[in-house]
Amino acid sequence: MKQFIILTFLLLSIFQTQAQEQKDVHLKLTLDEAIKIAETQSIYQFRQKNMYLAKYWNYRSYKAEKRPSLVLNTNPINYQRTITTRYENGEDVLTPYENFTSSGSLDLTQNITFTGGSISASSDFRRIENLESGNLSYSSAPISIGITQPLNGYNEFKWRSLSAPLEFEQAKKEYLQSLQELSLRTVNMFFGLAEAEINIKIAETNLSNADTLYQIGKGRFEIGTVTQDELLDLELGYLNARMSLSQAKINLEQAKSAINSFLGLEKNIHLECIIPSSIPSFKVEVDQAITKAYDNNPDLLSYEQQLIEANRKIAEARGRNGIDANVQVNLGYNKNSQEFSDVYNAPFDNQQIARLSLNVPIIDWGLKRGQVQMAKSDKQVTEASIKQAKIDFEQNVFMEVMRFNMQEDQVKIAAKADTIAQKGYDVTKQRFLIGKVDVIKLNSARNSVDAAKRNYIQSIQNYWQSYYNIREITLHDFKENSTLIKELDYLLQR
Repeated sequence: MKQFIILTFLLLSIFQTQAQEQKDVHLKLTLDEAIKIAETQSIYQFRQKNMYLAKYWNYRSYKAEKRPSLVLNTNPINYQRTITTRYENGEDVLTPYENFTSSGSLDLTQNITFTGGSISASSDFRRIENLESGNLSYSSAPISIGITQPLNGYNEFKWRSLSAPLEFEQAKKEYLQSLQELSLRTVNMFFGLAEAEINIKIAETNLSNADTLYQIGKGRFEIGTVTQDELLDLELGYLNARMSLSQAKINLEQAKSAINSFLGLEKNIHLECIIPSSIPSFKVEVDQAITKAYDNNPDLLSYEQQLIEANRKIAEARGRNGIDANVQVNLGYNKNSQEFSDVYNAPFDNQQIARLSLNVPIIDWGLKRGQVQMAKSDKQVTEASIKQAKIDFEQNVFMEVMRFNMQEDQVKIAAKADTIAQKGYDVTKQRFLIGKVDVIKLNSARNSVDAAKRNYIQSIQNYWQSYYNIREITLHDFKENSTLIKELDYLLQR
């Protein structure tokens, strides 16, 4: 795979360099090659990759939140000059106050997922200088340990720990699914160009045939074997063929521009599609496809996420439906001294803080109870929606499998119809040349040939569309019977 991609880039570099030096570069391209180029340099792939990376780093941030955080807080310069009031000799006296302080702290914090609280440890130091009196003092809290714990029963960390891994796994599968969507878009672009190329060939052939038949018709009209209205029909067919060729050329240029833009190629590179001469021959079992879809499709993770969110809202509403209580406890040591060398020497003073905060609803007119009931109702709606979504999901998988399993026969039928239509037209043309059939039957036979050729190309396109649709839904390669789930660490190295 890597060698193919490197070779593709080298070839593209050569072609794009040549495109700058000369007017046109022509490149024949298979469907597989087009898909590989799209996977390496299309704007769609670039956008999907960066969307995945954004979710990856969001998940990394969540994991970082579960680990201890160490923060240095410092305020090295804090100058203050104010006028203060003090009581002196029985009177209030306004006196200036000017000081200079410096402080710093080192804080270590760890969230506790199981309880929803947090534990912290800190060390503080402070220097205070009174610029009026010249007094200098120091204070320190060498170690202080604290615990904060909400008691309302709602644990935000717990629910985040349930949803975050699912979100990341869903993002991973959505990116893998986007690769199949990319292949599907490439199929449409590829066959859009292939159809435009086929239409050019059909239009050129029709114009050549129409011109030949019109010239023959003019000769027969002179000898009386062709009526004037038949001659007019032949002339009209010739003019329509010229118009069809002009329109086909415009459509071809539009198709070339669209696929070049999609694949990120220079506009002077002209691609020519090599239509697959064969298609893989295999069938997909419905039960296996449904099982793989349930195992791999990111939509199922989305349903699970919705249930977690519904339950989280109920827990949050219940946690707020009553006494809202928090406990904060802090234990440590501190010391004040006028000597820096003494501020970290024993003995230290004990520092103890214990706080219980309560928020007790007295009258809320059923507000919080109503919020709980609303959350429960929302969950019931979510469960019903998910149940219906899963039914629709299975039905969609079933229909896609049925559609794919009959595509191979459709391609064979279209190929046979194309061959028969061409033979029929050749016979009808020969009979027209000897005067056995009229212009109407000849035009009908020509239209049948054109339709058969287009139907054949369309049947091949339908096959590959259905092929990549199945892969996108199940993230499984049924042709090789292998999973499309893989690690994406290589995206971080680019």
